[in-house]
Amino acid sequence: MFGAGLTGFATGFSLILAIGAQNAFVLRQGLARNHVFWLCLLCAGSDALLIAAGVLGFGAIVELYPLLPQIMTWGGAAFLIVYGAMRLWAAYKGEYAMRLAGKSAGLWATLGTAAALTWLNPHVYLDTLGLIGAISVEYVSRPEKLIFGAGAVLASFVFFFGLGYGARLLAPVMQSAKAWQVLDVIIGFVMWAIAYKLLS
Repeated sequence: MFGAGLTGFATGFSLILAIGAQNAFVLRQGLARNHVFWLCLLCAGSDALLIAAGVLGFGAIVELYPLLPQIMTWGGAAFLIVYGAMRLWAAYKGEYAMRLAGKSAGLWATLGTAAALTWLNPHVYLDTLGLIGAISVEYVSRPEKLIFGAGAVLASFVFFFGLGYGARLLAPVMQSAKAWQVLDVIIGFVMWAIAYKLLS
């Protein structure tokens, strides 16, 4: 049983570790100390739902609707292109007075962006529903399968809360508008790179 949980944790953590739109957003909000708890809870909770669906056999739905992955890919790429452009525009304008003063976007605006970055990202479905779901097939007994899924869910919570609150360690570096400009430029191009990868 312990082995199944450990495998689930290692699998979930390794999949989520790669830089992506969701991770970059959590990092940015963590640096700004902007609604970190609720943001991390939304991201980890969303992963938990998708992992549960993957372990319980969501792959059958994709077999019934083969166009679903393609639709999600186009939608996700479009969102990433727009969001990347917004970050690059913000860097170009360089208006970080509110950010440096500790002011930030509202809770619902922050959670709305996070939800879009999560649920419109085809990679999230590939990792949680596809890969984690496929690996869970190795466990025949229901208890082992559930413990495997719980391990993957725990990895998501550890990662997001670690990233969100750990970002505060970099806060002293982010005390200038120039630093925020550099971060936004990096995030903008990362979003576009991910969109390109999706479309190609």
